[in-house]
Amino acid sequence: MTEKADAKSGNSDGYPLAGLKVLDFSRVLAGPFAGRMLSDLGADVVKIEPPDGDITRLWGHVVANIPGYYHQQNAGKRDICIDLRAEGAIALVAELVAEADILIENYRPDVMPRLGLGYDALQAINPRLIMLSISGFGQGGPESHRAAYAPIIHAEAGLMHRQAARGNVPLTDLPLSIADTNASLHGLVGLLSAVILRERTGRGQHIDIAMIDATIATDDQVHYAIEDSEGLGPLPNEVFETAAGTVLLSADLRYIWHLFTTKLGVSDPTNKDMDLATKIGLRRDAAAQLMAKLATWDEVEATMAKVNLAWGKVRDPATLMDQPTVAARGAITQVDDRAGGTRPITQSPYRFSNADSGVRGPAPHRGEHNVEVLGQWLGKSEALVAQLTKAGVLHAEVSVD
Repeated sequence: MTEKADAKSGNSDGYPLAGLKVLDFSRVLAGPFAGRMLSDLGADVVKIEPPDGDITRLWGHVVANIPGYYHQQNAGKRDICIDLRAEGAIALVAELVAEADILIENYRPDVMPRLGLGYDALQAINPRLIMLSISGFGQGGPESHRAAYAPIIHAEAGLMHRQAARGNVPLTDLPLSIADTNASLHGLVGLLSAVILRERTGRGQHIDIAMIDATIATDDQVHYAIEDSEGLGPLPNEVFETAAGTVLLSADLRYIWHLFTTKLGVSDPTNKDMDLATKIGLRRDAAAQLMAKLATWDEVEATMAKVNLAWGKVRDPATLMDQPTVAARGAITQVDDRAGGTRPITQSPYRFSNADSGVRGPAPHRGEHNVEVLGQWLGKSEALVAQLTKAGVLHAEVSVD
């Protein structure tokens, strides 16, 4: 994995998606994450940001006026800040659309058509345009009007209920925005499929991704619910304390107990006259006593190797950069922090045998590339960009570089 591509110029020789031009109208996560992955793969991704900015500019540790959440999802992109309500703004967008391969948006389904930027209008400008629309409940359905962030879909798709029921914990949201990232990744599959199809047909596509569809499609446990077979699934994995720290064993207690008694010599403290709950409790305690005697991670690994059990250290995410594989593979890397140093960021997960991928630079300021992109994509002069700025079509925050 290299970082030789220059996001500012769009040069990405050696990257799989080199040459693709992407307009990213999205905000928060479901759309921006898709755009970030396209950038990591070499596309020239231009974020179209409103004057009040993506709300994620308010979240996370701020370095050089760029907060961490926004930085992670928008690294490597360029940025044009357009007030879509200003006179002349839609005409400028139309010029950009004429040059684009892909457009990403994650507004509610009525927003882009109301702005004059619905797919029918954009296709008339550029028949080869591939448009990805991500929304909570999809286009044209009974709930298309509803606003939806990831927690709404976690609730509606049953994830919160399952978490509470299986873990015997209060109802609470998941600790990551899985509905957003699932929709984003399925959107990427759709986009790249449409790019391949366009090579055969010459036509673009409008891809309608509903977050609820993507979440259900990616839910490997949903069949237990829809076939009323929850009781036929595997028992939960077991978590034990060792002297080295907390460990998760990827197996249920029945299998763990079989291995501990047959391979590690643990004695069964139960008898045939005990009820099942008592037997389970005593056997779990006996297994826990063995695990508690393991003093180091080397002992944990050696013991688990004897019984061929997969195990994992229950890690504080603040120590993630110390995880051996994360460190060895560079899953968290460092990029320019725009303040004379570097800052950590998640790296592209794609590893190619004969191509490049990877984060291609820090996230942009609002309107940072107004002059650059409009010059490169549309041939507009700095003077014309200045006129558009004076007219209120374009905006730019003061850079701290």
